[in-house]
Amino acid sequence: MHPFQEHIEQSRRGFLASAASGIGGIALANLLAQDSSFAASPKATNPLHAKAPHHTPKAKACIFIFMAGAPSQIELFDPKPELNKMHGQKLPESFTKDLRFAFLQKDSAVAKGCDVPYKKYGECGTEMSTMLPHIGSCADDIALVRSMHTEAFNHHPGQLMMNTGVPFFGRPSIGSWINYGLGSESENLPGYVVLSSGRGSSGGASNWSSGFLPSTYQGVTFRNQGEPILHLSNPDGLPHDCQRRGLDTINELNKIHYEEQLDPEILSRISSYELAYRMQSAAPELIDLSKEKQHTLDAYGVNRTEGNYKQHRNGGTDEFQSFAANCLLARRLVERGVRYINIYHATWDHHSGMDKRIDFNTRMCDQPIGALIKDLKERGLLDSTMVVWGSEFGRTPLGENRVGRDPNTGRDHHPFAFSTWAAGGGIKGGQVVGETDEIGWNPVKDPVHINDFHATMLHAFGFDHEELNYRYQGLDFRLTNVGGKVIDKLLA
Repeated sequence: MHPFQEHIEQSRRGFLASAASGIGGIALANLLAQDSSFAASPKATNPLHAKAPHHTPKAKACIFIFMAGAPSQIELFDPKPELNKMHGQKLPESFTKDLRFAFLQKDSAVAKGCDVPYKKYGECGTEMSTMLPHIGSCADDIALVRSMHTEAFNHHPGQLMMNTGVPFFGRPSIGSWINYGLGSESENLPGYVVLSSGRGSSGGASNWSSGFLPSTYQGVTFRNQGEPILHLSNPDGLPHDCQRRGLDTINELNKIHYEEQLDPEILSRISSYELAYRMQSAAPELIDLSKEKQHTLDAYGVNRTEGNYKQHRNGGTDEFQSFAANCLLARRLVERGVRYINIYHATWDHHSGMDKRIDFNTRMCDQPIGALIKDLKERGLLDSTMVVWGSEFGRTPLGENRVGRDPNTGRDHHPFAFSTWAAGGGIKGGQVVGETDEIGWNPVKDPVHINDFHATMLHAFGFDHEELNYRYQGLDFRLTNVGGKVIDKLLA
């Protein structure tokens, strides 16, 4: 509820506070004993206090693995033997008429087949690329959506669309919405944590922004080595009790200010100061992997190196180790009650030289992601933890032929049909939802828009996506904008 609405409903307290009668004074004293000065009311001091959803949820936490740059679904999740037969041929004009592309010159573009073999995995027999054997081994827990589609065909708008439900700035991310709706079970860590490796997504912090929601709901970026959050530690020579006394004084002043202004950002400020204080011990313990068993570290591949597969275009160093550590940290964050974790990796923007680059990226991510799903399952956490793999859009069945690039060695942006998958947390695994045409251009069965996917995620977390809203500038906003429908096939 917005603070101003709460203020209206609490007007009785204001009347009692101003009443001259003894009964008014007694009632006021009772109210103050219960929730005055914020001391006894976690709701007043902590915007992330636990809240009840609309219906019984199956998901309590989410790990969203975002592969920024748009991986090719044709090489990974959506086999197209007919496209292979058409390799090097022009497509019928009906496919490209009235369409524009980011870089591809459609008048001279030709079909690009896929040399990567596919294999059926699990008892369900879901076909996936042989470049993903570890993820494929989890096929019976995975619901693969092959019919995703979106309106955005450039990276930053597309990333905003997948993360916030609209292709423009200023809206809260799904992690912010879930923390706003449910609160967090973590006492000493943020409810929403962001982990990143590689060169960084083009959308940057706008992908995990809280938008118009109070800033306490935005994602907090963690590093997986060194100091988890820069400048979190106390300066040398500052006694712990001195910091505590100073923080108490600042909080009292902020509480007085909140009573006057009813600005939710003041509550966010109080909560952030207190959380930072608690994180000084919790965050370093989180990233200390020394107590993890060796077989767990080996399963995730935390000590792997790139070897001969180093691709400097990705922009990062030690990407294999960094991504693996992020996957393991995600499990540790779930264990500590963190509600929503983003794992970002970039880049999958393969306009040329795709064979080498996608080989590098799949070697980097496949083992840790497979280990994460199995680890959650072994610990009894997968049923309540939703794991999502996704990106902003997919890649064209046409090879890119941009001037100055080697022709037909990569693919352009393709928002019309691409693949995403989810496992655990109320998702019905061991199935494929949706189907694309014979070359992977458009969905022909069970199309799933990004807003539909978000509506389904929220349903698993116990929310009616049309009812989880926030009033801003006179309008009730929601994650799914003005659309979205729950995809029942995806739900367990």
